[in-house]
Amino acid sequence: MSNMRARLLVDQRVILSEREFAEIVIWEVPVPVRGSGHGLKYRLAFVVDGECVLRYDNEAGKGDHRHAGGTERTYRFESIEKLTADFERDIARWRNENRDA
Repeated sequence: MSNMRARLLVDQRVILSEREFAEIVIWEVPVPVRGSGHGLKYRLAFVVDGECVLRYDNEAGKGDHRHAGGTERTYRFESIEKLTADFERDIARWRNENRDA
């Protein structure tokens, strides 16, 4: 087993409006999270009026997945860059679809 410790790579909260924020937390871990084939543990959440409406994460046992609109789907992780781009695209789509809400 590696003696490397988990290392925080990103811990950021971005205020998007009075009602919305995005939170991105990414760790480099010495052993892949059960169900994931890479050395990262992450949580990217988009919160509106205190409710998480979109989340990408890789909790142990479930592997990489995405929560949106009450559904959970497997997510194919490729890189941090693609993950953040997909997250930003989904936020833009959600904001566009819920503009008048």
